[in-house]
Amino acid sequence: MAQTLYDKIWQAHTVASINEQTDLLYIDRHLVHEVTSPQAFAGLREKNRTVRCPEKTFATMDHNVSTKSRSLDAASEVSKNQLMALDANCKEFGIVLYDLNSINQGIVHVMGPEQGITLPGTTIVCGDSHTSTHGAFGTIAFGIGTSEVEMVLATQCLLQNKPKRMKIEINGKLNKGVFSKDIILYIISKISASGGTGYFIEFAGSAIESLSMEARMTICNMSIEMGARGGMIAPDEITYEYIRGKEFAPKNEKFDESVQKWNILKSDEDAVFDKVLKFDAEDIEPMITYGTNPGMGIKISEVIPNSAVENSDESFKKSLKYMGLKSGDKLLNHKIDYVFIGSCTNSRIEDLRLSAKIVKGKTKAKHVNAWVIPGSKKVEKLAIDEGLNKIFIDAGFEFRQPGCSACLAMNEDKIPKENYCVSTSNRNFEGRQGPGSRTFLASPVTAAISALNGCVSDIREYI
Repeated sequence: MAQTLYDKIWQAHTVASINEQTDLLYIDRHLVHEVTSPQAFAGLREKNRTVRCPEKTFATMDHNVSTKSRSLDAASEVSKNQLMALDANCKEFGIVLYDLNSINQGIVHVMGPEQGITLPGTTIVCGDSHTSTHGAFGTIAFGIGTSEVEMVLATQCLLQNKPKRMKIEINGKLNKGVFSKDIILYIISKISASGGTGYFIEFAGSAIESLSMEARMTICNMSIEMGARGGMIAPDEITYEYIRGKEFAPKNEKFDESVQKWNILKSDEDAVFDKVLKFDAEDIEPMITYGTNPGMGIKISEVIPNSAVENSDESFKKSLKYMGLKSGDKLLNHKIDYVFIGSCTNSRIEDLRLSAKIVKGKTKAKHVNAWVIPGSKKVEKLAIDEGLNKIFIDAGFEFRQPGCSACLAMNEDKIPKENYCVSTSNRNFEGRQGPGSRTFLASPVTAAISALNGCVSDIREYI
């Protein structure tokens, strides 16, 4: 019987079928951070349980670390307590921890792929919704809650209801100035922030196949923002070359053997999906959001519409009131106050290179505060080795240390009330970047050119 990529991986990891809807899945990799793990470890302790497979669990400090200092004392009291608890828990239960002094520390969804922890055909979970990022490698990867974190720690298995399968195809050649962030914002604007609810999505088509691994991670990262359980892309030569030589990847002849196995990780030609959507790459322009969910997005040249795909009139009006905008407004040339280049969506070296290319030899607008936050210590080192940090600093940007930062403002990196921020992160919810903050989601290139001009800008005018 023909199978989708999702079906093949799911079936290979099914330990037991509980009923028609629910299976017990084996989990290959469990990623852990300081925010969603303390109660899970406390649960193990209370029940006198151990971690079943500590060698398959990897922990890092990321969500509420300071980006100005590597000292624990730089974090708030609550954050410091969480960081110290993670350190103590990992020592007690024998788990590898990439702490603030480790060269491997970073945002969990940046750290995993860059070390080869993320491999095709695996199952990956983490107490973080954007675990879907890892699906770019042809994995089943999804976020879980704290009680599920405890279950995986104790059993290396997880009870899951099998979602429906959706395929989204993007075919054709991308226009100049269009990047992966624009692709995913375009898709979400078309199907809404709930259009993928109940589905696991496979992204396919010639435009997707042309993307780098870092760009593919951006696509899968934001699949959760259309309500999907996760997103995935079939592995190919681009995937294999990215993985080759990484610390936890197979070595030498074992790598070649693995590639042979990975080559079958694709949906069969006659595989049946519950839903298939197709889009033309040439219809995609640089995108930007205007509202308070990622589905409220427009092409940067368009005006704010009279309604959104899924919003009621009341919620639509409430969103625009919060943003200080109205239907018919253009965001192009709208004055901004902050630019944030970072998060698990767009903080990899490719994102920093693209942004640095735009700002090199120029200076940001005086009234704009611009932050560049590398996704990991490895990204930070690469950026410094290549002189990208100096390019940003010379342009008036702050180049800080790795962490989730202003994506969710769990540290000191907050956007002030009613200030506008062009952000490369994944969510524009009310207060997400700080109480009363107003967020425009966009690509790193759009963020960079907007920082220079002091207003929302179209990169195509400067290419």
